[in-house]
Amino acid sequence: MEPTHVPRLQNHFRLQWEEAQGCHVLLYPEGMVQLNGSAGTILSCIDGNKTVAVIIEELQARFPEAEGIAGDIIEFLETARQQRWIDLD
Repeated sequence: MEPTHVPRLQNHFRLQWEEAQGCHVLLYPEGMVQLNGSAGTILSCIDGNKTVAVIIEELQARFPEAEGIAGDIIEFLETARQQRWIDLD
């Protein structure tokens, strides 16, 4: 994954806050994926226009106390791509 890649949610997924679950979820025709706080925060930054580098910068600014966050973000995005939740331009 390169800093210039632009992640976007796959067409059949929709990210939303689920009040009943108290977390972000990914909805898809066959069901729902319940996300932990970090996963929901990262995926909520994906808008189909921001590069990986911009997403990392935004999250580093939002969570300055979290050292090494860039590696964690990239690792999650790789996992999300393997799960086919996102793809990259």
